[in-house]
Order: sequence, then structure tokens, then C-alpha cells
Amino acid sequence: MPRFALASSALAAALLSTPPTTLAAERALDKQVLVQATPEQAWAVWTTREGITSFFAPDAEIDARVGGAFHIHIDPLAEPGSRGADDMRYMALQAPRMLSFDWNAPPSLPEVRRQRTFVVVRIEPVSATETRVSLHHTGWGDGGEWDKAYQYFDKAWGKVLGNLQTRFEKGPIDWTDWLAQLRQWHEAEKTTDKKKAAGQ
Repeated sequence: MPRFALASSALAAALLSTPPTTLAAERALDKQVLVQATPEQAWAVWTTREGITSFFAPDAEIDARVGGAFHIHIDPLAEPGSRGADDMRYMALQAPRMLSFDWNAPPSLPEVRRQRTFVVVRIEPVSATETRVSLHHTGWGDGGEWDKAYQYFDKAWGKVLGNLQTRFEKGPIDWTDWLAQLRQWHEAEKTTDKKKAAGQ
């Protein structure tokens, strides 16, 4: 048998006798929802300020282009930098099928908030009047605040997609009660800060 064939046989035998190594799957959050909308309608709510405020948050700055603003203000009454996803950007857009953006953690998790994860939203027609919206959130670290952020968004994205579904079934989300709660919270926080400053 030629020397090359012997070497190839030996290499194949060595590879087959080596136990396969398993790489851990990348940690990710995957959510999906069916909405009563066309893909174009679903696309519009993710790429316009009017759309975002109809299901995601009470205020936003939206510039739907690569590198454009995807600033989601969950708490528009807070100081700049603490309103939610204040400085996020669109990473890619393929109308009306896919969009992606970078993302951060809530202000209560400052270590992770200084970093970024990534979200991909895919839009797929199911019928003439129904569309599947899938969300994939990846780029997670491990341990500490990373685990807390992962748990937080496991619940939060379910709520966001639930709001998206409601938006197409019943109309835009009414943020009146949410904003009233925020005002009360901020007023209580100011009162506490004043008492601390007065040494009470």
C-alpha cells in the first residue's frame, strides 16, 4: 500500500478513536408570537417612533437605518442615560423580514449596562392576515449581573411581544397608568433624597 494511503488510514483511525468534543451552545433567549398583521405592518411597528410607542415603550427616538438610533425610553421621565435603552443602534435591516439592534441592561444592573448584547427580530408571513415575529437575544456573559440580566429579559421580552400581539388585536398600548406610576415613583425618590440631604 502506498505511503500516502497508509498515512491517511492512520489519521482516519486516530480521528475515529478520539471522543468527540462538545461545545456549549451559545446562551440565548428565543421568543415568538403570532400577530394579526401583514409583514409590512409588523415591520412598521419596529421601525417608526409611532410603532414603537404603540407597544414597546411610552417614548422613543427611531432612525431606521444601519447605525441609526433605536432609543427606547421605558422611563421617559428619568435623567438622560437612565431612560431605558438610551443609546442603542440598529445593526442591520432587511425590510420587511429582519432587523437587528444592540441592547443593554436596566440601570439597576450597571456592570452589564455598560456593555452590549444583540437582538435579531425576524418577521415571517404565516397567512394573508397573520405574521410570526421571532426574537433572538444573544451575546450574554456568565454569572453575577449577567445572570440577573438574562433572567430579567427572559420575562421582559415575553411582555414586549405580548404587547405587540395586543397592539394588533386591540390597538396601541395606553401608557397613561404607567406614566402616572413613574411620576409617583420619581416624586417619592425626590422626597427621600431631600430628607437624606437634610440629615433626617
